Amino acid sequence: MRTVVLVDGEHYPPVLAAALARAGEMGYRVVAGVFLGGKEKVGEGGPELGIPLFRGETARALDEAIRVFRPEAVLDLSDDPVLDPPLRFRLASLALARGVRYLGPDFSFHPLPRPEVGNLPSIAVVATAKRSGKTAFSVELARSLKDMGRRPVVVAMGRGGPERPRVVRGDLTPPGVGDLLAVAEAGEHAASDYLEDAVLARVATVGTRRCGGGLAGTPFYDTVVEGVRMAAGLGDVLLLEGSGSALPPIRTGSTLLLVPAGTPPGLLGGYTGPARLLLADAVAFTMCQVSPGTPERLRRLERKVREYTSAPVLKTIFEPAPLEPLRGEKVFLAVTAPGAAAPEAVRRLEEAEGCRVVGTSSALADRERLARDLEKARGRYTVLLTELKAAAVDVAARAALEAGARVVFLHNRPRVLEGPSVQELAAMLLARAEGGEVAQR
Repeated sequence: MRTVVLVDGEHYPPVLAAALARAGEMGYRVVAGVFLGGKEKVGEGGPELGIPLFRGETARALDEAIRVFRPEAVLDLSDDPVLDPPLRFRLASLALARGVRYLGPDFSFHPLPRPEVGNLPSIAVVATAKRSGKTAFSVELARSLKDMGRRPVVVAMGRGGPERPRVVRGDLTPPGVGDLLAVAEAGEHAASDYLEDAVLARVATVGTRRCGGGLAGTPFYDTVVEGVRMAAGLGDVLLLEGSGSALPPIRTGSTLLLVPAGTPPGLLGGYTGPARLLLADAVAFTMCQVSPGTPERLRRLERKVREYTSAPVLKTIFEPAPLEPLRGEKVFLAVTAPGAAAPEAVRRLEEAEGCRVVGTSSALADRERLARDLEKARGRYTVLLTELKAAAVDVAARAALEAGARVVFLHNRPRVLEGPSVQELAAMLLARAEGGEVAQR
């Protein structure tokens, strides 16, 4: 296994030489090293080990060694005080982003498998966490690509995806409430992302599933590759939608990373957060509503981004956009957002749609509480306006229809406060996916 080793000046050179010999016995073919510093037992030039030794700023030196020697693994032979846990995670993230294993005496990090599948240009929409707006951005990017004359197809992976990858021709006949209820009655997740994409974007979609997600975003089990193969004949550009913080386990031409504005800067720039930043061709901060502390938090988050990439940065909020007119209706609004966000959403809806919101619930992800909220409002609303997520179909839509109300689905449309528009973003990501350049990473 072609290997680059990390060494320091806290170890005597004969000890390092013995460790390299031991590594060779274990199957590592050491082709180069990176000197991390430390002067206690060697001079400033580092130890003489009979291999090329890269020096300088640690991360840049490792990146250069990977670029020149294209190793399969980085073997960490350093230790405190030269290499503390934060720096170790930063180097591990760099190796993972470059597709290289990062190994040490009692740990191993393996990069996301990224095989080439198909020949269509592809854009990944991923995030640092669940409920970051991946589907909302996928829908808006799909709409923008359609406006550009393209035929996008969305491949979505989810924790509630179908047993086998499933095609939904949202471009021909988008699913209605009755179709989604039939999915729920069959014992499947009727608000899975691929169904939401088909309903809101009206494009062809493929639903896949995944279970688990590693520190670098690798699912334990998934059906994404099979789903991508099924998508090949449905359009001319792929949108690969991640799930939670898990990434689609295939190679994509470009990547949009979503980061909620409430993300702690230390989480974005620490642990394996940098691995995601190093893969990103654009970064969008979501849910950037002004509240105490938000502007400073966003500045700190952007400084973290700039430590790793020059990719374009967007600051965005989500605005409620019903799929059908609501003028004159009495509306019950069901969402996944925290209850504190409800007043602003209600204000926007009533102003833009000419409706009256008579009740709200932020419990789409809490079936029992959602059912109680709907029961309390029974008879007071004529329309259930709901995000197509969590229990939107099997609990909310069913209760609304039983109460004689109409069901309308809600798109949380991204609005850019700062940075390129979504249409410009779509064009940039497509250019990168087709072989152009967007950012230096």
